[in-house]
Amino acid sequence: MRTVDYGLETKFCRLGEDVSLKEGCRIEGYASVFGVPDQGGDVVAAGAYRRSLRQLREAGRGVKMLWQHDPAQPIGVWEEIVEDARGLKVKGRILTEVGKGREAAALLAAGAIDGLSIGYRTVTAERDAKGQRLLREVELWEVSLVTFPMLPEARVAAKGESLSEAALRELAAVFEDARRTLAGE
Repeated sequence: MRTVDYGLETKFCRLGEDVSLKEGCRIEGYASVFGVPDQGGDVVAAGAYRRSLRQLREAGRGVKMLWQHDPAQPIGVWEEIVEDARGLKVKGRILTEVGKGREAAALLAAGAIDGLSIGYRTVTAERDAKGQRLLREVELWEVSLVTFPMLPEARVAAKGESLSEAALRELAAVFEDARRTLAGE
């Protein structure tokens, strides 16, 4: 393994079945999924966030919730961030008292945005035989709501209280068709 300082990097994860918008401003789901290569060829290893999350807790600091990775636009608070067997699970609330927060909640509820993205610094990484970068340890700085996610394996499912599971599957299919059309597939 080798340690390289890449500076601030970002990873995108499309909101999936496990990400939801509730009560107009609560959001929860996975900001990162372990073992799945993203479009940049990076794979996050299980346990990659462990030390960073512990250090943040010990320092009494939290991970920031930003709009489109803009540090001048915080839009809410992450109330819980944990690693589980699947990935980096986040729970928080969008602050609708903030202009961009109101905008983000409305866009998310309407399905106009569909992504989460992490801002981090790579602490330890290595390349595998396929040329993919395996992120062994990262320092997590922020989790943003974004327009364009980078992890296509996750599915869209921003849900409000009135959407059924069937409607969510249909919405996910529409977004997948749009992605394929834009990609020229």
